Amino acid sequence: MFKIKSQNKWLRGAIPALLLHCSIGTVYCWSTFSQNIAEYMGHAKSDVEWAFSLAIFFLGMSAAFLGSVVEKNIHRSSLIAAVCFAAGMIGSGLFMMYGHANQGSTLALIGILVCYGFVMGVGLGTGYLSPVKTLMLWFKSTPGLATGLAVAGFGAAKAIATPIMEAMMKSMTVDKMFIILGCVYFVMMFIGHILLAKPADWHEPAKQEKGARAIDVIKQKPVVFVGIWLMFYLNITCGLALISQEKMIFKAIGLADMVAVLGIVSAVFNAGGRFFLSAAADKLKSRNTMYKFIFIVSLAMTAAVVLTQGIVGASAGNAVLMVLVLALVFAVNAGYGGGFSNVPTLLSDHYGMSNISAIHGITLSAWAIAGLTGNQMANWIVSKFGTAVEIAGNTVNPTGYQTVLYVTLVMYVIALLCSLFLVRGEKKDK
Repeated sequence: MFKIKSQNKWLRGAIPALLLHCSIGTVYCWSTFSQNIAEYMGHAKSDVEWAFSLAIFFLGMSAAFLGSVVEKNIHRSSLIAAVCFAAGMIGSGLFMMYGHANQGSTLALIGILVCYGFVMGVGLGTGYLSPVKTLMLWFKSTPGLATGLAVAGFGAAKAIATPIMEAMMKSMTVDKMFIILGCVYFVMMFIGHILLAKPADWHEPAKQEKGARAIDVIKQKPVVFVGIWLMFYLNITCGLALISQEKMIFKAIGLADMVAVLGIVSAVFNAGGRFFLSAAADKLKSRNTMYKFIFIVSLAMTAAVVLTQGIVGASAGNAVLMVLVLALVFAVNAGYGGGFSNVPTLLSDHYGMSNISAIHGITLSAWAIAGLTGNQMANWIVSKFGTAVEIAGNTVNPTGYQTVLYVTLVMYVIALLCSLFLVRGEKKDK
């Protein structure tokens, strides 16, 4: 129906990737409106929080199970992504509208969980995968820069969309905002779907030429895959554990008036880590070196705040510790983003390009599990440790946030050990 003959790598690869990822990346704006949704529908915030966890879970699982669909036809998979993501947002808005008219409605809550969690989650998974291999084919000499560009769009979406959403919620209800944005994101993603295409000189191997299935390719180097999967899972879990609490941490250290600005800054570090750490890895002999760097920096910063009791001390007015806590949040955001953008290129170094979308999809199952464990684990720790106190009119739990770091510290150690001892021997033939 839509025929575009151009073979410009920016028009057929980079721009559509950004349109897709800048749309689906708004899933990370959840904390911006989750409290509004809960109050609007008459539910506890803890009830609606499961919508975000399910969205990340189904993102990873849909990527794992639909990776072969993406491998066969990116045009079809990008259309599935646009339809599911937009339908999930609009459906969520409609159930919010119903929930507002029927305060405390269980049906409305279930509708949100299904629409935002499952339907939108499928759009997230297929939309996340669709442009990645395509970009690596267009930018063969700098695949890290290419994947970093797309995945940075996913991370930058929060910084771009948050102030827009906050402005919209001042002039309209949250359900209307969801319906309007669902329509806007469908248009953006549909344009991305039309533009997205692989290079004309790339021909997918025929089934008989392609050889082993993705799972069989993984079995050739199972220890390496387990190491990559664990590194990815642990990095995401640690990132989500801290990021899910960062808004309250900012309030706990006396920066309540700057929460919105600091949230945007942390999103910029997240996006910057996705782009710059992936692009920088193109120049390294081994892409796994970048993971070692990410884990060492994250580990060192976490240990520094643990040893100094930084969050607790900053809550008491220590300016030096306040700066240290901010440095930790920004460093973890950068490493969290860099972990995402480096994984497809690290996988291609070990397993080649033939089945990379399917293998990448299977790896994203780590994201699915982390989505259920990261922020939920942090919420549980904060609820069980420490005592809520009032700082500048905000109820916070500095000791609880500090306790989360003990767990992430151990996880970063395990992730570093995986990088050092399990992930080796890269396959350079593509």
